[in-house]
Amino acid sequence: MTVQDPNVVATSGAESAAADSPRAGQLRLDVRTAGDGVTVLAVSGEVDMLTAPQLRASALRHLDDGRTLVLDLSGVSFLGSAGLAVLVEASQHAKRRGAAFRVVAVERAVTRPLVATGLDEVFSVFESVDQALEADESR
Repeated sequence: MTVQDPNVVATSGAESAAADSPRAGQLRLDVRTAGDGVTVLAVSGEVDMLTAPQLRASALRHLDDGRTLVLDLSGVSFLGSAGLAVLVEASQHAKRRGAAFRVVAVERAVTRPLVATGLDEVFSVFESVDQALEADESR
């Protein structure tokens, strides 16, 4: 029996074509600056109990670095309770730091748990990164 580590991405062969998109149990984080003190953290893959610590570390670090964090979850295919806990912690961390925290959620895999838990009313949730950035400019 062969067991493959889900965190290892193939670098050659048939599986290498899929290396740009995260597989089950993997998370991809892409960071970009979108203006003075504004960071966009684009998340792709599944946010579950295995990957939530990676998201938590990155989100909190970027909240410490800037005034605004836009967490783009449009590439997330699963958002579990551990991921929801990260969002709550990031929101609280932002408030303590006087930073802005915005969430971009368009996929049902993300919007459904946000609505079911009522967190869509707690966070500033937007349908696109552009909308989240415009909201920051209008402050």
